[in-house]
Amino acid sequence: MSRNIQGKTHQFKLVLLGESAVGKSSLVMRFVKDHFDEYRESTIGAAFLAQTIALDDNTVVKFEIWDTAGQERYKSLAPMYYRGANCAVVVYDITQASSLEKAKSWVDELQRQAEPDIIIALCGNKTDLESRRVVETETARSYAEENGLLFMETSAKSAHNVTELFTMIAKRMPLDQQTELTRGGGRRLNIRNGIDLDQSSSSDSCACKLILIH
Repeated sequence: MSRNIQGKTHQFKLVLLGESAVGKSSLVMRFVKDHFDEYRESTIGAAFLAQTIALDDNTVVKFEIWDTAGQERYKSLAPMYYRGANCAVVVYDITQASSLEKAKSWVDELQRQAEPDIIIALCGNKTDLESRRVVETETARSYAEENGLLFMETSAKSAHNVTELFTMIAKRMPLDQQTELTRGGGRRLNIRNGIDLDQSSSSDSCACKLILIH
């Protein structure tokens, strides 16, 4: 998506977690490139992408997105990706009750081991398959409210609520604090406050890279 974005930019690390085939990669590709692939292959290791959201004329949020593999054999690698994350999207498939249980286990893990101020959104994907729904909206919403999570249902296929999901998260990020700097004078990801990218030389609104781990 081509975007002409100006204003003060804040950068945050976002990680996607969830069972395999719930649509994590499809959500990210819809958000970053406004594209949906019906036969997308499973992620191997993790994929890295980036995208920006203009909250208003003066405030821009840039998400550095780590889309993790959902297969059980890659689960031990997950801490590598959610370590230092400012926010997380935990995805389940509304047509698979077991995927919500897996999502709950990811929420538990994040609340135990991730940054204490991480913002977590629970996302019920595949609303285009409403006729096959087994996870009721209110069941998931109640769980999210009880655990202090953001909540939204989406469809990567139809684009329903995808941009709205990431915008909701962006609006919850702390944008009014000073950026931390490394001792060498460079910028680094400040877990609490993000990065002020006003001086960044990069103007790209999105980037993609596949991380292959064998």
